[in-house]
Amino acid sequence: MIYLDSTVFLNAAMNTGEIGGGAREIVAEVQDGKTRAATSALTYDEVFWVTKKHRGFEAALEAGKALLEMPNLVILPVDAGILWRAHGLSTTYTLRPRDAIHIACTMANGMRTRISDDTHFDRVKEVERRGLVGKSREPH
Repeated sequence: MIYLDSTVFLNAAMNTGEIGGGAREIVAEVQDGKTRAATSALTYDEVFWVTKKHRGFEAALEAGKALLEMPNLVILPVDAGILWRAHGLSTTYTLRPRDAIHIACTMANGMRTRISDDTHFDRVKEVERRGLVGKSREPH
């Protein structure tokens, strides 16, 4: 199983370029059951917030609902254990809280691979980051 960062969903919905195309391919693979994937409950907040900022409240409601209804996507809870793990990751790798929560969810659920175009995740040695397109989608 792989972990999908919120950037996968946001790029799939809003980016008309190559990165958006790569994100849409990944989402389609999950929806079709070809790829097993998860994300954290925090992703709902990020998708809603960014969509609201760029496209308005009604579009944000639709984007949030689409995320919640996405076939074959596991939405992982964020609890105190995840937050403590995130705190430790922030201390070790100087991560922002949201980024640390995503990494903590990845690790706590036994996943070693996350899909994101955010290269600052590369410094976290416990998890492999793959990008959305081309060579960056291949294992590092």
